[in-house]
Amino acid sequence: MQSGSVKDRMQVEVIQLLPVLRKFARRFHTSPYDVDDLVQDTVVKALANADKFKEGTRLKSWMFTIMRNSFCTRFGLAKREHVGFEDDAAGNTAVAGTQEWAVRWHELEDAVAKLPEYYRVPLTLIFIDGVSYETAAELCKCPVGTVKSRVNRARRELARQLDTVDD
Repeated sequence: MQSGSVKDRMQVEVIQLLPVLRKFARRFHTSPYDVDDLVQDTVVKALANADKFKEGTRLKSWMFTIMRNSFCTRFGLAKREHVGFEDDAAGNTAVAGTQEWAVRWHELEDAVAKLPEYYRVPLTLIFIDGVSYETAAELCKCPVGTVKSRVNRARRELARQLDTVDD
């Protein structure tokens, strides 16, 4: 592209990033439909907010942040959302059992607790506290690349412990 606008160049780059975005979305969802929805939501938000994208920033990182935030927002809303009518015809709404999720949550807590501190702290800062990699690097007193590496290794170790390795 010779003289396209920033938004035009961004659209081309976004299209090139779709396979990477789909792979990243599979970290959040197992259903291909949910993956597609998350990728679509991310692309729509990125293009709608193209004016907020700062030149010199990596588009891939910016879109990953949008995707993570979209997932966290949707996950939070889903926990609060009540599907169906308050006074349904039967008077009783079906409630799915939570035992399996409770067990999986405890398994995850145990797996995180077993991680060495140098993996556990960055993972917690990034995914639980929601701080940026840069802030986590400052708190951990190490380079950003080290934090990213530790988070990735922690994630892989958790997947191994929980038998959910998909790579």
